[in-house]
Amino acid sequence: MTITRRLRTARGLLAGYAVTSATHLGAIAAGASVLRNATKPALMPLLAAHTLASSPRAPKLLAPALLLSAGGDVALQFDDETAFLAGMGSFAAAHVCYVTMFVQQGALTDRRRTAVVAAAYAAAWAAMISQLWPGLGDLKVPVAGYSLLLASTAVTSAGRGWRTGLGGALFLLSDSLIATRLAGWKELPGHELLIMSTYIAAQFLLAAGTLRALELDEEADGADRDKPGDEYTGGAGAPLGAPA
Repeated sequence: MTITRRLRTARGLLAGYAVTSATHLGAIAAGASVLRNATKPALMPLLAAHTLASSPRAPKLLAPALLLSAGGDVALQFDDETAFLAGMGSFAAAHVCYVTMFVQQGALTDRRRTAVVAAAYAAAWAAMISQLWPGLGDLKVPVAGYSLLLASTAVTSAGRGWRTGLGGALFLLSDSLIATRLAGWKELPGHELLIMSTYIAAQFLLAAGTLRALELDEEADGADRDKPGDEYTGGAGAPLGAPA
């Protein structure tokens, strides 16, 4: 596939993701459950296909993270505790992919920044769990474990740029809204719309931010190779292949 055709395909898939997202959110707002359930499973596969078409060097764990999220999306459409736990497990695997990918890309290199971000999210996690705990019933342990993985995605995504960092934060917000429902809290106006709009934006920012960070890494590597003196040996100070 030529570069032009590949980019055209990537743009088409992104447009498909945007249209499907808008249709899905519109279906939620209109109370059209059939259309809502039909569009939700298509969201993450479209975004995964977009990432694969956008760059042949896209991280290997990015598409699996999105497709595992799709599995979670499907499972959570069933009003059943077993299906809910299966969906949570699928999303947990997606977060393992995200965290592993971000760490492999050097998200924790800046230790001071990582410590500050981790401390902030740890405090938010502890405050949220303490408030939700009484209402979670048999889901206490699964929700606590899953939310730690979710927070880990938020922390590591922050180390790869503002796009991925915002994506991780929105993912945390989206799933926190689901958790308040599980705990029996009073729902906000447009609760389901808030959950899905933040989720859709979160996944897009995580994917787009990852690809952008990869581009910046490649540009930085290219700039380092092009610096004056790179063709010289360290000891002799003469160009490679030049007579001593």
